[in-house]
Amino acid sequence: MDEWYLEPSFIAIVAVAFVTALLVIWIAVLGVRLKRLRKQYVAVMGNTGLTNMEDVIVEMKGQLEAQRQYIDTLQHELKDVQAALPQMKAKLGIIRYNAFSDGGSDLSFSLAILNAEKDGAVFSGLHSRDNTYVYAKPVEKGQSSYTLTPEERKAIDAAK
Repeated sequence: MDEWYLEPSFIAIVAVAFVTALLVIWIAVLGVRLKRLRKQYVAVMGNTGLTNMEDVIVEMKGQLEAQRQYIDTLQHELKDVQAALPQMKAKLGIIRYNAFSDGGSDLSFSLAILNAEKDGAVFSGLHSRDNTYVYAKPVEKGQSSYTLTPEERKAIDAAK
C-alpha cells in the first residue's frame, strides 16, 4: 500500500495550507503597516476636516504665507521700536536737598529725565516755608543753555 502522505490530494492540501498560512502572515503584516500608516495619516490630517492630502498642503501653505506676513509686520514694528528707543526719556536721576538753610528738611529736589543721548530736561523744585517753586531747563548732550546748579548737575549725572 502506498503511503497516504504521498497521495496527490494530500500534497495539494498541504500546499494550499502552506500558501494559506503565508497569506495569513502577509495579511497580518499588511494590517500592522496599515495601522501605522493610519496613525500617521490621522496625525497629519488632524482635525482639519479635510480628507484630501492636497487640500491639507494648500491650506498649510496659505497658513505659512500668513505667518510670513505676520513676521514681516512684527519685524517692521520692531525696527520702529528700536529706532524710537534711544529717543525715549527713560533715564532718571533725582537729588533731594535743603535749598534754604533757615529751616525745613530735604524737600527741595532736582529731577533729570534723559534719553540715551543725554537729551531731555532737568526739573528743580525749591521748597521754602511758604511756597514751592518749580523750574525746568532743557538738556542736550548732558549740558544746558541755562546755568545749572550743582544739584541739577548731580541729578544729570545720576540719570546717566
